[in-house]
Amino acid sequence: MRYVRMPIEIEAPEELGYDNLECNLTESSMPDFHFRDLGLHLDDLVLSYVDHRGHAGLRNLIASETSGIIPANHVLITSGAAQALFIVSTSILSKGDGLLVVRPNYATNIETPRAIGADIRFLDLTFEEGYRLDPDRLRAAILPSTRLVSITVPHNPTGVCSRPEEIREIVRITAEAGCFLLVDETYRDMNRTGVLPDAATLGDHVISVSSFSKTYGLPGIRVGWLTTRNSSLFETFFAAKEQIQICGSALDEEIAFQFYSNKNRYLPRILGDLDRRFQILKRWMESQEHLEWVEPTGGCVAFPRFRDSVWKTLDVDRFYETLNRKFKTYVGPGHWFEQERRHMRIGYGWPEDRELLLGLERISQAVREIHV
Repeated sequence: MRYVRMPIEIEAPEELGYDNLECNLTESSMPDFHFRDLGLHLDDLVLSYVDHRGHAGLRNLIASETSGIIPANHVLITSGAAQALFIVSTSILSKGDGLLVVRPNYATNIETPRAIGADIRFLDLTFEEGYRLDPDRLRAAILPSTRLVSITVPHNPTGVCSRPEEIREIVRITAEAGCFLLVDETYRDMNRTGVLPDAATLGDHVISVSSFSKTYGLPGIRVGWLTTRNSSLFETFFAAKEQIQICGSALDEEIAFQFYSNKNRYLPRILGDLDRRFQILKRWMESQEHLEWVEPTGGCVAFPRFRDSVWKTLDVDRFYETLNRKFKTYVGPGHWFEQERRHMRIGYGWPEDRELLLGLERISQAVREIHV
């Protein structure tokens, strides 16, 4: 495999240095929890090797949300969703194998198959079509050589959510085509139109991936998971995990277990904060002359773009330089997602209300300053 660093990581706040940012609108998650606020009981934890599949209690909790369709021994705890996605791609795809992947997308869903040398075809979602994932277009794009179809629901970076009937149709289409379906559903609990079922419950060829990083604000513990009903596929994924790291961190998985045991205590507050910040973003977007968007219905990110009339005369490089250097405000430029830089991903869940308001106003200021 030939690895290449991704722009989304090269230009990440961690690389730039948080001291250089005053308004960070790049994050695609909710605010990070402080350890002191979790009220954890860890004194009796033994820092040993742990269950290779992952914390049994945590796997039971995840499985319990599938109404018994996914057994706990078909839940694999991974080092974040990133490792789960890596395991899926490297287990299913070899050089030359066919992949159909939606774009724009989280970069790992494209770059790992690219490093493998997979034969990648893109199902490009467009602003003009509301970034809708059309099952008929997907059906037409599948080739006899397609081995894996990869989608994200709710969609990153646009926040657009597919309807339940559309997901079921995609499951049916991929089953008939004889290919696997990967559903990156990291934002599943952040769907304002109604939480969809774990996609892996819908078919033996479906793999679901999620994590604690985005909705729950726990990226520092590096815990994610994947689920599938397919026993043979699960054993392959399990073998991959063991060869990569043997097992996860006893500490990280215990924190995840104790947190998830109290999920119903944390989630209402998280979703309340998310809705309030979304309303801040929506009011700002409604006031914009230069920007337009497809209003997101899930997740904690949006993907507005400069209107055509602005884009034709805008010095976009100067805009980002002004926004970053003068106003110390950062967003995710479109090239992070292989899109034109007229687009920007705005993460509205992570910053506190004051920082979000200030960051949005600074975007407006940067546009006014350079667009004459």
